[in-house]
Parts: sequence; structure tokens; C-alpha cells
Amino acid sequence: MKILLVDGTMFGRKTGAILEQVEQYIKELDASFKLEIMHFSQYKHQIVDGSPLNDDMKEMIQKFEEADAYIIATPIFQASIPGVLKNAFDFLHPKTMRYKPVSIVANGGTYQHHLVVENQLKPILDYFRALVTPNYVYTHTSHFDADNNIVDEDVHNRLRELARVFVQYCEMSKTLPKEPIDQH
Repeated sequence: MKILLVDGTMFGRKTGAILEQVEQYIKELDASFKLEIMHFSQYKHQIVDGSPLNDDMKEMIQKFEEADAYIIATPIFQASIPGVLKNAFDFLHPKTMRYKPVSIVANGGTYQHHLVVENQLKPILDYFRALVTPNYVYTHTSHFDADNNIVDEDVHNRLRELARVFVQYCEMSKTLPKEPIDQH
């Protein structure tokens, strides 16, 4: 299976650090997965405005379309997901992520911002009819050291559990037809 780990921000290093840790835990559970981290900071983004797509956006869309499952990582800025992440979702066809497993990791500066995952990101993924795992992991600035290493053992345990559930969702989804019967 092709797993796309999406670092959904242009700034900072913590979301990428979380993804690298999740990637390691997934590899420990199933070495057969083909894992790729996509850092939004390495792409020249454009706004969804009807203009012809640049090559970076074409590549990004293709990676989403070809993936069998996703780990979405996002920081929380101003009590919201970054605009670049929402914009990326706006480029995708509504069936791109249909019936594909998705897990969520997020980080922010306050503990209350975990609600952004519930109130903003999960509804977007529900619109895509993705198979969202029930256990997302939210991290706080205090869970990292100065080099952006995760230093909180509870966070490591939650990331291990997220990886375990994600791998099971991937296994369950292998036999699920991705083409729906309905035309919606």
C-alpha cells in the first residue's frame, strides 16, 4: 500500500517531526507499506482560482490520487488549520480519498486547539468519505525539546496506538472497492 504522510504547513518543524515518528511506528508494524512524506513547504502552491495548475500542484494532486491511505499532519494557527492545507483539499476531486484510511496528527500552542481537529478537519475528511481512524493525536509545544524531538512518553504511546489502528484500517480497506455504486 502507498501511504502518503502529509505535512500540511509551510512553516515550522514540529508537524514534520510528528510525521517522522509516526512513519517509524508504521514501519515497525508493517514494513511492506510504501511510505512517503510530502512536505507542503517543498511545493509552489497556488490558490484555487480556476487558473491552469502549475507543475507542483499537478504533482501534489497526483500523489493524493495515487495514495491508498494518508496521515494528515497539521499545526493549528489562529484556532484553524492552515489555509494551505484547506487549499490543497480544494484541489482534490471529491472521490480522491473515498474509502481510504486517514489518521490525523496535529500540534498547537494551547491545549484547547485540539478541538480544531474535531470541528474543522474531521468534517472535511468526512466530506471526502475517508475512513478516518477514531484516535487522532494532538501535541502541544511542551511535548517537544528545542530540537523538535518528542520528549513526552505519553505522546509516543498515543502515536504508537495511532499507527497500530491505522495499519488495521489499511488492512481492512484492502478488499473494499474504491469505486462506489452510487454516482454521488
